[in-house]
Formats: sequence, structure tokens, C-alpha cells
Amino acid sequence: MSIIRDPSLAGLGKQKIEWAWQNMPILRALAAEFADARPFAGKKIAISVHLEAKTACLAKTLAALGAQVAVTGSNPLSTQDAVAAALAEEGLAVYAWHGATEDEYFEHLNRTLDFGPDLVIDDGGDLVNLLHTERSDLAAGVLGGCEETTTGIIRLRAMERDGVLRFPMMAVNDAYCKHLFDNRYGTGQSVWDGIMRTTNLLIAGKNVVVSGYGWCGRGVAMRASGLGAKVIITEVDPVKALEAYCDGYTVLPMREAAAVGDIFVTTTGCKDIITKEHFQVMKDGVVLANAGHFNVEINLRELAELAESVREVRPGIDQYTLADGRKINVLGEGRLVNLACGDGHPIEIMDLSFAIQALAVKYVMEHHRELAPKVYSIPAEIDALVARHKLASLGVSIDDLTPEQQKYLASWEV
Repeated sequence: MSIIRDPSLAGLGKQKIEWAWQNMPILRALAAEFADARPFAGKKIAISVHLEAKTACLAKTLAALGAQVAVTGSNPLSTQDAVAAALAEEGLAVYAWHGATEDEYFEHLNRTLDFGPDLVIDDGGDLVNLLHTERSDLAAGVLGGCEETTTGIIRLRAMERDGVLRFPMMAVNDAYCKHLFDNRYGTGQSVWDGIMRTTNLLIAGKNVVVSGYGWCGRGVAMRASGLGAKVIITEVDPVKALEAYCDGYTVLPMREAAAVGDIFVTTTGCKDIITKEHFQVMKDGVVLANAGHFNVEINLRELAELAESVREVRPGIDQYTLADGRKINVLGEGRLVNLACGDGHPIEIMDLSFAIQALAVKYVMEHHRELAPKVYSIPAEIDALVARHKLASLGVSIDDLTPEQQKYLASWEV
């Protein structure tokens, strides 16, 4: 039995899912290609991903291809109750609701694992972490799985390094069709969608501080620049800092950027990027947003300790008033701003990412006997297949190498 907030919202959820499905040609093509084979027949798949319409399309695709599917959210503020209701009405096991407390969130994760999954699809690593701690009794039955995010892959590689990872995991985030498009174009657009719809503020002319210049940071900075902002990058990696400088951005340490920024967006996947020393020098009225996976990049505990009062001044905006009267505005409780304050990545972007997820979990299922408990890159042929499906949906053709060209590229002889 599913655990959802309001079954009566199913109609609205179906509308959201139908709109997403109409704009996900790659998933549709894969569903049609494998419809007869039903490759997941007899397999149980546990999914912990941001529970909104695009994720529902992935879950429904896996179910249509034979899997028993249990779904939960990977972030309490990104779950859409209407989508959860629609999936539950269609017979999928759903354990999630918007605004879950920490205890409720982990109860939902545990309920998702209760049916003993063969395969897992994770976003951030909480599901896999439970399978290695409180629910380790179920780990022996897991053939393997996939991880969507940079943060989750960092956790998985640490587990592999320490020799505790118990089944193979595919690093979906490292696939070219994921991080080049999802992290850059998806994050870039959806972060500013979340910020602008929540604040209704002008971006042009403002100093925007982007922490981290990985693929997500690149996307956020690129879109901020396109909106007319003056972009400042903070980094710890000298190569990425140099790249940001050569891309035309100002590069500063956070202790200097904190005093001049108007809008701050963290994209690092690390903790304590913005802390007490930074809050103390910020301008009155600054806006803080996080686009890294967990709500640890902005140290809200230290901000609360500095504040004389905290109040919600607009849906999704908590305003902290400091002793000297300065106000610091935090979006989405410091959680992923594009999902806590918006609808997440564009549908077409998640079509790419979820197609990789579907093919990667199929790969694990078919090859698990030859895979050690390690973190694996997505096979190049999966990346290429997804890209070709996308190009075909756009009506775009490309060249093929001739046999002579293939021979030339494979030879050391002129």
C-alpha cells in the first residue's frame, strides 16, 4: 500500500505526467523498442529520485517493461503530491509526500526497500547508504544499480575506496549525455527559473556569486551572464578557477565575494561553502540559493545563531534578520533551488538522463555476474545510443566514417 498525501490529486498528476511524456521522445523510443522483450520481467526496482513528472515517466517505462517498481523522493521539498497520487493510482508502490520531516523521509526510504529490490536507482546516495547500514540484510539480494548525481558518486567512490561497497553501481552522472547537458543546460536554466519565479527580482546588473565551476556551476554562470548579471566565481580547484577566468568571469575567494554579491548560488556538493564569516559581511537583502545536492552548502545553523528573527516573507523565502538590521534571504530552506522552488530540469534534458538510467540499469541486470562491487562508467555505446535517439527526434543527421577513415584512425601508419 502506497503512502501518499492526497489521492484526490491523481487527475492533476496524470496531466503533468502526460505533458512530460509527450516531450520525452527517447524514453518513448526505448519503451517501444523493448516492449515485446519486457527485459525487466520478474525484477524489482527501487527508485529514489526527485519525485515529479519526469521521474514518473521513468518509473512507468520500467514498469511497462516488466519491472515491479517502488518509488520514493530523494528530497522532501521536490516531491509533487499530485504526481505521487497519479503513480499510486496506476498501481505503482509510492512512498513520499511533499514536506516530509526527516523521520518521515527515512520511513519512506525504508518502505521503498521493504519489498527487497533487485536493482536500485538512486539520487544522492541515501537509498544505497541504507542498504549498507540499517538495511544491510537486503544488500545481498541487490544485483546493482545506478547513481544520478555528482554527490552520490562521490559517496559511492568513498565506499569503494574503503572496501565496503557490496554491489556494482553505474555512475550515470559521468556519462557525457548526462553531465554535459543535464548539469550544464538543465541546471543552468532550472536554477534561474526557481530563483526568478520565487523572488520576482531582476537579475540584470546584479553581482551573482557562483560557488564551484564544475558543469553545474558553468551552466548557472552562463545563464546568469545571459540574463545580464556580473558573475563572480569562487573555486578551490586552480584549473577550474583558471577556466572561469578565461571564460570572462571574476574569480575571488568567498571571503571577498561575500561582501559584494547580491545573489549567491552554491553548486559544489560540499558543506560549509557559506558560513558565519561570510554572513557577517554580506549586503542587506542578499539572496542565497543552493544548487548542490544536499542542504549543507549554506550553514543555516550558523545563520540562525546570528539572526534575531526568522520569518517567511514570501513562499519559498525565509528571511533572517541580523542584529544590525541586515536581512539575508534563503530560498527553499537551502535545498535544491531548482526543485524546491521550481519544477526541476527541463523535460527534454531529463529525457536524456533517464534514458541513460533505464539503459544503465538494464546493463547492470544483464552483466551483474561479471561486475565486481565497484563504481562503473557508463559504456560508451549507451551514451552514443541515447545521443542518436535524441538527434533522430530532432530530425538531425550526421556523417558516418568510411571504412578507410576507420582504418586510418585505428592505425599508427600514415
